[in-house]
Amino acid sequence: MAPVPPGIRFLTSFNRDQWYRAFTFGLTFLLYTSFHLSRKPISIVKSELHKNCSHVMEAPSESSSSQQPVLHPELDCSWKPFDRNNYKQLLGAMDYSFLCAYAIGMYLSGIIGERLPIRLYLTVGMLTSGLFTCLFGLGYVYDVHSLGFYIFVQVANGLVQTTGWPSVVTCIGNWFGKGRRGLIMGLWNSHTSVGNILGSLIAGYYVSSNWGLSFIVPGVIIAAMGVICFLFLIERKIRIQFSWDTELLLGQESIGVCVPVQQVVVVKSEAEPSAISFMGALRIPGVVEFSLCLLFAKLVSYTFLFWLPLYITKAAHLDAKKAGDLSTLFDVGGIVGGILAGVLSDKMGKRATTCAVMLLLAAPTVCHSFGLGPTVGMLLVCGGLVNGPYALITTAVSADLGTHKSLKGNARALSTVTAIIDGTGSVGAAVGPLLAGLLSAQGWDQVFYMLMTADFLALLVISEDLQTSGSQPGIWDPLGGLNTLLKDFK
Repeated sequence: MAPVPPGIRFLTSFNRDQWYRAFTFGLTFLLYTSFHLSRKPISIVKSELHKNCSHVMEAPSESSSSQQPVLHPELDCSWKPFDRNNYKQLLGAMDYSFLCAYAIGMYLSGIIGERLPIRLYLTVGMLTSGLFTCLFGLGYVYDVHSLGFYIFVQVANGLVQTTGWPSVVTCIGNWFGKGRRGLIMGLWNSHTSVGNILGSLIAGYYVSSNWGLSFIVPGVIIAAMGVICFLFLIERKIRIQFSWDTELLLGQESIGVCVPVQQVVVVKSEAEPSAISFMGALRIPGVVEFSLCLLFAKLVSYTFLFWLPLYITKAAHLDAKKAGDLSTLFDVGGIVGGILAGVLSDKMGKRATTCAVMLLLAAPTVCHSFGLGPTVGMLLVCGGLVNGPYALITTAVSADLGTHKSLKGNARALSTVTAIIDGTGSVGAAVGPLLAGLLSAQGWDQVFYMLMTADFLALLVISEDLQTSGSQPGIWDPLGGLNTLLKDFK
């Protein structure tokens, strides 16, 4: 008989549990990629909603020789109501409405998610998110100029998007244990940057010709992924018994490959522990400290997410598409930073130390750059150092705390803990873009000073966890925390 092909040998070397893990890893990666893909268009479209393109018209006069060009600001090609002088505040209000709704909804989302089937909960969230994302784009199609309409869509979309993060983190936490969790979560969390990059490219492709499609296309994508979620997502490890009718092939040397002809699947469910309360999750050691650290880290990250393309447009005088393409470098650095943070934290066994080092190094990079070369370098380095701690806290740290030994094996706390940490971080995500909108009116330098301050505050908060984990618990001393940090790297 013919030998078994090496590809088939490789495929059959993995057991069923390993295949389910790989499938869940890939599926949840794609699901949350679509979430971030649908959030990115607003930052790309901002420069199209308000454009510096007032038309110069010829004023009528009695003599053609006396005609002078007259500026007609009412004919500015910006999209009303964002054609006003306070357009930065209006754009900041749109960001704030989405992120504030997201932050408030996140605290409830984790609690609700623990009490409902995750697959159905996530599916409904993705379908409704696709609806509201498309609805924003339809404002262009139907020539809607009401600020209230866009604010309503942003608030509604912010609320339904809270279904995503607690659900996917709970799924991935259920399937993967603590071994090499930092590396696995670092690789998996790159979906954030991948989604931002794809969202930038898709929105940038349509922004100059029809910015409504910059929202409609991502909206259709996330809705389609919601259908895939409903059909294929496996929430947690379950005992599945397969009854196979098989046809034996290649039985040589006790190595066989069986092709299934018919399968019968029987799912056996086990009694599940009760869900943890909100206050019970807050009492888990480390939840409050890492939540506050994420607040400041996410403030920096989301300010870049929502305002970077507009800053590049104004500072480098590039069009919306080129600015959107250049802004993806921040997310490229974020992919590397998230993986690096996971590897380092696994090797040292110190999540807080890894976050602190990257935050310390990130502060000087969050600065105003001049020229294309320095801007490219700043975006890559800053993206890695800012998104590294952000990725680590929202994934591996949340999973560690959600399965803390004080919970005595109650894994259902994972969704609530994840929601508390990310919800608190989302408060910073809401405040950052709002402050950027207000401070940018006084100059972009003020925005960068705000970002550096937030980065140092994140480092200050996490230093308490460094100290309590490194020496006497309960005593907070930033200098002692820094000494512990440096000692861990020796």
